[in-house]
Amino acid sequence: MTHSITKALQMYDKLIINLTPTGMLPMKANTPHVPVTTDEIVQDVRRCASLGASVVHLHARDSEELPTSRKEVFAEIIDGIRETCPDLILCVTTSGRSSPDIKDRAEVLSLDGDRKPDMASLTLGSLNFPNQASVNSPEIIRGLLGKMHESEIKPELEVFDLGMINYANYLIRKGMLRPPHYFNLLVGNIATAQDDLLTLGQMIRELPEDSVWSLAGIGRCRNRITALSVAFGGHVRIGLEDDIYFDEERKILATNEMLVRRVVEVARAVGRDIATTSEAREMLGLVRG
Repeated sequence: MTHSITKALQMYDKLIINLTPTGMLPMKANTPHVPVTTDEIVQDVRRCASLGASVVHLHARDSEELPTSRKEVFAEIIDGIRETCPDLILCVTTSGRSSPDIKDRAEVLSLDGDRKPDMASLTLGSLNFPNQASVNSPEIIRGLLGKMHESEIKPELEVFDLGMINYANYLIRKGMLRPPHYFNLLVGNIATAQDDLLTLGQMIRELPEDSVWSLAGIGRCRNRITALSVAFGGHVRIGLEDDIYFDEERKILATNEMLVRRVVEVARAVGRDIATTSEAREMLGLVRG
């Protein structure tokens, strides 16, 4: 085996940490540690990037701590992050939980120049959360994907059950998804796939070729799912978006720094290095213009 091939294999074994610092639900009333203002988000991201996070999945909030899709708010967050972390991979949400309107959801995709995000989330089907629905019709999915292609923004494919992977494979056959594909497999939501080894194995087996996959556990299963993904060669999505607690007993409120530090410790325990931002970019097929 040549030195260059060995080096490439070593890089692809490295762990991508995808930080989800804010999300749409946690508020200061739930935990003082969730960053909601632009400055809080920027500072939290900077600290976690210094610990090893190479991708950040961004949500924005308004002055009332409610989710907002306004591109001006995202622009302020992106400006703040890129001031000190210019190479960090920035992914913006196009979630349908707060608005089913594609115009609102796609607004952030019009940012350009240094403010243009590297990636944007794309949930590949509709689903129910405990108290609300996330509506993602085929028309909306294809519309968002088209706008991402126009802006050269890579989709972060969010999958909550096997049917969404089937739909990804359909989009590939139609020439609408380009490799390498980046999948976040989210389990633990009450109305979708659970943290079951057979379920996870089936989902991973059905992923298309040229895929990079991360696991995310929602709620109590997060710690187990994170450790499983690190140990078995996947990547990790971690942050207060998916659970505000550090422990399964739900007695200790987490910070994003605490969560990233624990991922790094788990990776060290199983002998995996953490991917740098440049390595993560190469693994995900991202090129800075």
